[in-house]
Amino acid sequence: MKIMLVGRIGTGKTSFKQAIQNKPISYKKTQAIEFDDDTDCKLSFVDTPGEYTENRSYYRALIVTAIEADLIILFQDCIDKTLWFAPDFSSMFGDKPVIGIVTKIDISETKENIEHAHDSLLQAGCSAVFMVSNTTGDGIDQVKKYIFSHYVENQRL
Repeated sequence: MKIMLVGRIGTGKTSFKQAIQNKPISYKKTQAIEFDDDTDCKLSFVDTPGEYTENRSYYRALIVTAIEADLIILFQDCIDKTLWFAPDFSSMFGDKPVIGIVTKIDISETKENIEHAHDSLLQAGCSAVFMVSNTTGDGIDQVKKYIFSHYVENQRL
């Protein structure tokens, strides 16, 4: 199963990928679209640079890249109050399933920040939204269980 990770710079897309693969978390700026097949966890990842979300001129690259993806995950960190996804942003991916992940819940100053990020992902068209901390691992297993039960095990894609 191929999962495409979409979000602005610094939201934790690459760190999430490392966390879900049970790898050590190490910061690495994604400079170009990266493909990562992990046969151990039965998931493949397409990690997109944050600039693709921040600059509309790159939206076509997101759309073209999404053609090969089975699932799209949108990332919004709860520290940044800027909304990076327009309402119904997920519609650009056609009928591809889209879920959302609120990151950095371990360093949020208020519960309202987490709720704000959660709501923005729902408005962007995510069918489900999860709260995670890549550094503490909170929520990672929940996302993994959801992906496997809704998509991988049921061969829904």
